[in-house]
Amino acid sequence: MFYFIFIYFLKINFRILRRGSMFVISDRQFRKLFHLADDYRAERMLDLGAGDGATTALLASMFDYVHVTEMSWPMKRILAARGFTIEDVEGWSQRPDGYDVICALNLLDRCSRPLTLLEQMKTVLKPNGLVLVALAWPFRPYVEFSPTGDHQPEQVLDIDGQSFEEQAVSMMRNVLKPLAFRVVSWSRLPYLCEGDLERTFYHLNDMIFALKLD
Repeated sequence: MFYFIFIYFLKINFRILRRGSMFVISDRQFRKLFHLADDYRAERMLDLGAGDGATTALLASMFDYVHVTEMSWPMKRILAARGFTIEDVEGWSQRPDGYDVICALNLLDRCSRPLTLLEQMKTVLKPNGLVLVALAWPFRPYVEFSPTGDHQPEQVLDIDGQSFEEQAVSMMRNVLKPLAFRVVSWSRLPYLCEGDLERTFYHLNDMIFALKLD
């Protein structure tokens, strides 16, 4: 029950209070997961479902161009004010010159067609490109913009088990490997959200995966 109260709280914070800014990963943690040098720099990053861009901004200094997608109009306004290029949620996968890095942080369990999303990432990832995926644990899909209105995804990720480790291994074995994603490293990170008058912050745990294509 707490999990769904948490999701509802995030929606209210984002849409009405313009609060609920989230932290997932820093630039230092990003480089560590992918075993990159401290001076790593690339041309173009895409952050799918970027929210208010708080985590995007932490990674942005490593790239010449930063692109984002987001379905919430209040969040789009914040992203535009941050100077990020907003891509259409239906058209981002048509970019001819591709992306060096694609992030999908706490998105695959929030979108209706996560398998399609992963396939689309492959089509616009540059050779030797990097993909960073995070899923909230425990894995419980909840689609805010559900086509059927029941908040359930059209495509279900084949993730089983109860513990953090069981679900992470299941994600790698049943979802990522069949799609030809190679796991460079994976970890457990706190998923932090700005709080309110009652609590300083709200938190879950994230399964995070640093990926390349085989």
